[in-house]
Amino acid sequence: MAASDIITGQFVRISQTPASIGDRIIARIIDMIVIVLYMLSVSFMLFGGTSMLSFLSNEITIVIFFAAYLPAIFYSFLCETFNNGQTLGKRIMKTRVVKADGSTPGMGDFLMRWMLLLVDLHISCIGLIAIICTKRNQRFGDLAAGTLVIKQEEYKKMHVSLDEFSYARKDYRPVYPEASNLSSGQIEIIRKVLQCSERDNGQQTARLSKKIQEMFGIKPNDNDDIKFLTTLVHDYQYYVIELI
Repeated sequence: MAASDIITGQFVRISQTPASIGDRIIARIIDMIVIVLYMLSVSFMLFGGTSMLSFLSNEITIVIFFAAYLPAIFYSFLCETFNNGQTLGKRIMKTRVVKADGSTPGMGDFLMRWMLLLVDLHISCIGLIAIICTKRNQRFGDLAAGTLVIKQEEYKKMHVSLDEFSYARKDYRPVYPEASNLSSGQIEIIRKVLQCSERDNGQQTARLSKKIQEMFGIKPNDNDDIKFLTTLVHDYQYYVIELI
């Protein structure tokens, strides 16, 4: 599965690889084995040999019965919520649940995934079909919660260039006030051109720099087109984020 780039709300690019279908199936099988073993162990303790339940009233027996099996019912929700997006199966397969924008899911997101788990697993393998058909291998629970399951190695390798946050220095001062008039779409175009600047020997960079200067009446401080466009991106981030 190829890595997919995500642009966060702060225009930070994160590269991460969705877990493969095989990884997710094996992780689910491991989790089912854990659940079955837990239920068998609980059943043996409650009903095996001389059961203490035989000395209790029916009402108390029912309460103990349901309480004992609750961890199995809420297994996925509890594990993912309190183990940073991982069940035992996901941990073994080195996968993890994250938000589609790269951030950490909240309890509500994990609850949504758990609520739709019954649909994804037991209704005509609809979850498997969704994983096959979606670009990021997302089941319906993922789509509803805005999450995806990624490879743990890629999660650890997530990195952000320090240049992305150079605007965040306390002493940073924007160079070009006109950057506040740029749109997010224009900024993304600038970023893409900067990424390709080495491959086209700076030709697209020079053309874009000249066009922006003409459109917004900006006079750059020097003749370095790459520096000019990079500064515009940082200034834009400053105005959008710092002055919200």
